[in-house]
Amino acid sequence: MEKLQISLAAARVNAGMTQADVAGKMHLNKQTIVNWENNRVIPKPAQLEMMSRIYNIPLDNIFLPTKSTLS
Repeated sequence: MEKLQISLAAARVNAGMTQADVAGKMHLNKQTIVNWENNRVIPKPAQLEMMSRIYNIPLDNIFLPTKSTLS
């Protein structure tokens, strides 16, 4: 069975949070969350782990695009 993977934005929405909510919990600027969700910047592993805890989903269920999926 294939593992369900969702985008950062979908994970956030499913958790019932705004970008500002996540930024506040992570002590970051809202623009950082926007950049992650729009694939302008890839979050660091520690940041991904924190988001997985905030969103209450396993880390390996979060989809991050690779360079091949962006081109």
